[in-house]
Parts: sequence; C-alpha cells; structure tokens
Amino acid sequence: MTADRRLTGSAVRQLTLPTEPWLSCEDCFDRMDRFVEAVLVRPRTTAFPDMRLHLAGCPACAEEAESLLVLVAEEHGVDPAVALAGLLQQSR
Repeated sequence: MTADRRLTGSAVRQLTLPTEPWLSCEDCFDRMDRFVEAVLVRPRTTAFPDMRLHLAGCPACAEEAESLLVLVAEEHGVDPAVALAGLLQQSR
C-alpha cells in the first residue's frame, strides 16, 4: 500500500515563501528578546520583517517565539492573547 504524499496548501505556501531578507536560526535567536518585547508592546507592529519572515518558515523558531512571548507576558502580568494572536497572524 502506498501512502498519499501530496502536499497540502499550507505546505506549498511554506515552501514557496520569499527568502529575503534572509535570517538564520542563530540570528533569529539573537533577536528574539527584542522582537517579543516589541510584539508585546505593539501586537500589530510591522517592525522586524526579517524575524516575521523567518518565523513563517521555521516552525522551531516560531514555537520558541510563542513560548517566550507567553512567558514574558505572564512575568509582567500581561494577557498574552492579543500579542500572541498578532504574532501568529503575521508570521504564518
């Protein structure tokens, strides 16, 4: 029996994302703190286009950004829901 190996629409979109401005995972992790703080202050910010592009194509870094955003929000007594929704909407 052969498994169906067709790509989903979501997978095709991820594979065809633009790659500029390019950012490595290491660069992404170096900027993660500043990015998360900016998103918490202004959830709809358009700053950090390279981070947003990287997060859209890198599930590992996107998961790290989401986790960090929730952690920092909770530490400051802020509801992370709005910022998290903005992060998810803009990076995927």
